[in-house]
Amino acid sequence: MLDQPDFLNAVAAGECVLEPLELLRRCNALEAALGRDRARERAKGPRTLDLDILLYGGELIDLPDLKVPHPGMTERAFVLRPLIELEPDLADPRTGRPFADFLPSVETQGIYPAGLAALY
Repeated sequence: MLDQPDFLNAVAAGECVLEPLELLRRCNALEAALGRDRARERAKGPRTLDLDILLYGGELIDLPDLKVPHPGMTERAFVLRPLIELEPDLADPRTGRPFADFLPSVETQGIYPAGLAALY
């Protein structure tokens, strides 16, 4: 959704001992603790915080409440750019295709690196 204020997008990596659904539950709890109210927000609209589980190691997860790899991530420059900066050789566990291969096919979608924000 383009009709919203600018927002910061980032990707982080780490190790986790939580099962995927417990990790999702805790991410949702953190969002709520920081003011996110899913019942009152527009779909794809502004929100205080949006935590997504993009990948969970090389696992493929297809549950009603959790899909991993995150659906649509290969179509979003704002996900692919920071993901590739963090891990340039990372590949999609569904296809084995490097995530960097998807970037040329997505538009810039109005994103720019944080260091260049003053230019826009």
